[in-house]
Amino acid sequence: MPNAYEDIPTALSQAQHRAVSELLRVSPVADELARRFQKAGFSLALVGGSVRDALLGRLGNDLDFTTDARPEDVLKIIRPWADSVWEVGIAFGTVGSQKDARVGDDVQRFQIEVTTYRSEAYDRTSRKPEVSYGDSIEEDLVRRDFTVNAMAVALPEKEFVDPHGGLRDLAEGVLRTPGTPEESFSDDPLRMMRAARFAAQLDFEVAPEVVAAMKAMAGRIEIVSAERVRDELNKLILSAHPRKGLALLVDTGLAGHVLPELPALRLEGDEHHRHKDVYEHSLTVLEQAIALEEEGPDLVLRMAALLHDIGKPRTRRFEKDGRVSFHHHEVVGAKMTKKRLSALKYSNELVKDISRLVELHLRFHGYGTGEWTDSAVRRYVRDAGPQLSRLHKLTRSDCTTRNKRKAAALSRAYDGLEERIDQLKEQEELDAIRPDLNGNQIQEILGIRPGPLVGRAYAHLLELRLENGPMEHDVAVAALKEWWAAQDGV
Repeated sequence: MPNAYEDIPTALSQAQHRAVSELLRVSPVADELARRFQKAGFSLALVGGSVRDALLGRLGNDLDFTTDARPEDVLKIIRPWADSVWEVGIAFGTVGSQKDARVGDDVQRFQIEVTTYRSEAYDRTSRKPEVSYGDSIEEDLVRRDFTVNAMAVALPEKEFVDPHGGLRDLAEGVLRTPGTPEESFSDDPLRMMRAARFAAQLDFEVAPEVVAAMKAMAGRIEIVSAERVRDELNKLILSAHPRKGLALLVDTGLAGHVLPELPALRLEGDEHHRHKDVYEHSLTVLEQAIALEEEGPDLVLRMAALLHDIGKPRTRRFEKDGRVSFHHHEVVGAKMTKKRLSALKYSNELVKDISRLVELHLRFHGYGTGEWTDSAVRRYVRDAGPQLSRLHKLTRSDCTTRNKRKAAALSRAYDGLEERIDQLKEQEELDAIRPDLNGNQIQEILGIRPGPLVGRAYAHLLELRLENGPMEHDVAVAALKEWWAAQDGV
């Protein structure tokens, strides 16, 4: 198993030093808040992901705390101290707040959540956890998802609490559960997806017993709401190593319940028909698209890269000459993408953008290797619309051939397309291609009222604009009148 740390004792010592440094940075906020709880007769501890990130040397300004104080007491303590307070999660024992505090020479903004010691469990049919409060930090930690998230630092004393060996698991780069994985996943089945997400985010291995439980209990994910599944999937896909997490979802059978189109890409082999492994190809395209990102993780691009070929299983045909074809898989795939993402409760805008990219991912290849005409360039830009930059990246990422000559030829061809787009952009407005006459002008010239005829005339002029480029006003008027004269029976 790959191990980020050769010397575990040294790694443990380094992690503790990093944690001390990070905790000293947030002490102005954490210690002050802890003293307020202490004065009120309660305890407070930094917990979970905040402790894990402190040990990794990357603690941000989002701080998670746990306490024996009940939510109503937490509100009484925090309200006079915080700059703002919200109670969105109070039904689950969580009070959120915001606090600006001076750290060195800077004033920094902290997002703080304080959660009462608790335990939650699902029954066999519920999508919502049943919350009950605990009385000790040990009781709270044992109900957390993984040992690396089941550590705490009691404040203000800064006493490290690690009853389940989370620090050692962190140093070894492994995900285990505090109790048995079966108990953990029964309490909250979403933790199975969180295992894949943390593997992708932290580049950790998942313990064999955890993987076994995920395989055995994959069907339990069905009781979790689509929104919670979607949010975990987003975090996984936007992580540093999404391939690792996605492969775990597929290998354990979880993907069959939350994103069944992905394992379906594992098309069975046929000794007489040779074709690419579409599943491995899709994961490679995802990684190549990530390498082209310019402004951080891009969910639309990554999802489009992952799903661009999901129409292939439904369109696969074995041809008489021994080839395998997938005619119109981009059209079928776009419809499948829309259906799946809608089921996962993605926004209409996101569904539209990702589906459009899936639909267009083959458009470049449809033009062949010849010289791009102005008309072809305009239509390519028009059809891509605001997704043009992402379409550039997706199309380039879709080349996974090992044939270096073929890959170089495709790259040069796409370079040529981008050059043609840039050339035309210098000559005319490509970003918002529209006819040379607007609807009001069409009505005035033809002497007609608003209605379908105006739309037909507008579409005709748009087609001329795409085919021929911008027209002078008089030329556009003449073209409109010529079209109007040919409309028999109007």
